[in-house]
Amino acid sequence: MEPIQLSGQRVLLTQASDFMGPALAEVFRECGAEVITADGPITDPDYPQQLVTVSGEIDVLLLNLGVPAPISPAGDVSDDEWHSVFSAMVDPLPRFARAVLPQMLARGSGKILLIGSASALRGMRRASSYSAARGAQLAWVQAVGTELAGKGIQVNAIAQNFVENPTYFPPEVQANPAFQERLNREVPLGRLVSAREDAMFCAYLASRHADCFVGQVFPVCGGWVGR
Repeated sequence: MEPIQLSGQRVLLTQASDFMGPALAEVFRECGAEVITADGPITDPDYPQQLVTVSGEIDVLLLNLGVPAPISPAGDVSDDEWHSVFSAMVDPLPRFARAVLPQMLARGSGKILLIGSASALRGMRRASSYSAARGAQLAWVQAVGTELAGKGIQVNAIAQNFVENPTYFPPEVQANPAFQERLNREVPLGRLVSAREDAMFCAYLASRHADCFVGQVFPVCGGWVGR
């Protein structure tokens, strides 16, 4: 395959300082993209439209959305917890769609890539609110991706877990012997997927080489989902 080339592509990256943001910005710039990084108030209903308006033409929207996962038992999940994870990870989706799709539809081209979680694909204890929000993200991608498939716009998602990132697997977690034991027990790969490996796959999905994928969810988790 030819090298991933994103020259001339304007990429808008949300939550650029968190989750996969730093690795995505670095790799996409290496591939030649102009990356617009944003760290604004993602739960503000007006923020997506304001951000897109000041950013101008957007070829690729990277919806990097993540919050620390609550670990409440199912019977203890409060309304506040439920609403907080949905307001940060689900509510922004239609708002960003309303903001960016008019220009993409007018051009007949564009890509939206969601950085999601494999917790929506495999049950996890004490993660009901978080997994439900992540599942809603993937359902949205599948529906919108199918709707826009014939209009030159590709909408896809990466469902990841056990990928190196500062939000869920910071250095202090990685250094814990119990975590290393868990890696060996649960992840066939036997290690974390590196942030760069994940970001390079994202860059591929944002390139012209991946124009055939629409409404797809790609697990990136070192084989964890298949266990």
